[in-house]
Amino acid sequence: MAKKALSEVSLNPKELKDFLNHIIANNRFLQNQGKPSVSIEVKGESGIGKTSSILQLAKELDLNFIKLNLAQIEELGDLVGFPIRQFEVCQKNDETCIWIDEHAVEEYTKQGFEFTGKNRMSYCPPEWISGKTSGGILLLDDWNRADMRFIQAVMELVDRQEYISWKLPKDWHIILTSNPDTDDYIVNTIDAAQKTRFITVNLKYDVSCWAEWAEFNQLDNRCINFMLLHPELINKNVNPRSTSMFFNSLASLDSFESHLPLIKMIGDGSVGPEFAQMFVLFINNKLDKLVKISDVFEHDNQKYILGELKGNIGTDKKYRADIASTLATRVINYCLYKAKQNEVNDNTISRLSAVITEDIFAIDLKYHIVKSIYNGDPKAFKNLMLKKELVEFIIK
Repeated sequence: MAKKALSEVSLNPKELKDFLNHIIANNRFLQNQGKPSVSIEVKGESGIGKTSSILQLAKELDLNFIKLNLAQIEELGDLVGFPIRQFEVCQKNDETCIWIDEHAVEEYTKQGFEFTGKNRMSYCPPEWISGKTSGGILLLDDWNRADMRFIQAVMELVDRQEYISWKLPKDWHIILTSNPDTDDYIVNTIDAAQKTRFITVNLKYDVSCWAEWAEFNQLDNRCINFMLLHPELINKNVNPRSTSMFFNSLASLDSFESHLPLIKMIGDGSVGPEFAQMFVLFINNKLDKLVKISDVFEHDNQKYILGELKGNIGTDKKYRADIASTLATRVINYCLYKAKQNEVNDNTISRLSAVITEDIFAIDLKYHIVKSIYNGDPKAFKNLMLKKELVEFIIK
């Protein structure tokens, strides 16, 4: 039975990134004062994006990234380095003494050093840190799945950022990932004394964050729409990693409706019958044929594509608020993706203006779209302020 946890906070991937940004900046402040850094444990269900979120942050901060999966390492030395005998030697007629590794004895003897008779057991820095001096993130993945030898060694690293005779270089930060201590996972229970050595945060699934990630990673347009329409399908049996695997296995299919038996078979074997059945229903209801979001901005015939968008959403009593919300999210994420690729131009701004001024989205969604895009990247979308028809949606 799991022990009662200390107070913890739950964050979505965006909130986690902001939190880790603060911790890293704060660690740099502490290190400059000669104080130990603070380590973080990110806890969450499997496949929810713990590792990928931390890797993305390391890339954004231009930090080295080392990932060690402690549940798959057999030799403790692969984590903390291997033991080696050292000897103290001094130069003749000189009080300066140093410790040398046993394999260097012959070389120092040739240089005139003499043994003092003192020796000790030390540890070589492990291969993963050898030669690295600039900042980095050490990710100890699935650390509570490891046996107790590794867990105790991790505590030593977390406490002092060092292990016996070697230490992490400056501007390195330790992040642990773990699964919940429940009957669903085979993990070691971490006691209270160990838990007080780091800050624990829970990573939670957020469909909005997933949709942004999916847009930036160019997942299939149809599959992103499906997840935005059915976020409730993510549960303890179906995680974001398994859905991405399912969607990627369909990437080469131009027509979903022509391959329904194949899609159902793949779905049953990856995301389970309930998810697969809902996806088949999505196809049967022609929702996989919603307008492609890239076409909204890049199609040559503006009148035609805006008509398609309006037809998908509907009007009056046939207005589909769920589809409108889904496509609004897609418009936002697509624009921010274009900004990240440095591809925002006058055509993008003009087409966005047309989408907003046409009678397609409800007024509240129009405000949401324009404000989210502008606030998401004010520099890239500064020209929105030059569009009279859009300024009111930004400043109100």
